[in-house]
Amino acid sequence: MGAFDDLARIAPLPIWNGIVARLVDGERLTLAVVELDPGAVAAEHAHENEQLGIVLKGSMSFRVGDEKRELGPGETWTIPANTPHEAIAGPEGAVVIDVFAPPRADWNALEPLAPRAPRWP
Repeated sequence: MGAFDDLARIAPLPIWNGIVARLVDGERLTLAVVELDPGAVAAEHAHENEQLGIVLKGSMSFRVGDEKRELGPGETWTIPANTPHEAIAGPEGAVVIDVFAPPRADWNALEPLAPRAPRWP
């Protein structure tokens, strides 16, 4: 792969029920454009990767550790490694960017879905 790509050409990966991600992997981090269907749930989980994110479109209820927030476009989160967190997409769904360090190598084993147009931009 070269230095450039187009989000529309990156196959979505099924991360959770109703949640897909398109990955841009670097040597030391993963950038994911994540699309959540209305009401989709990322159940409580934790991982070794530090995670940063921002809502691009829609809304979500997000809990990181003991903090809970309703988030909309432009709002961000920071999740330290191994911190339990969960998210529920709002009634219109959401599109977010998540950045993980180190890269999400576990997602590379997922079977890509059929190509489809991204919900953003």
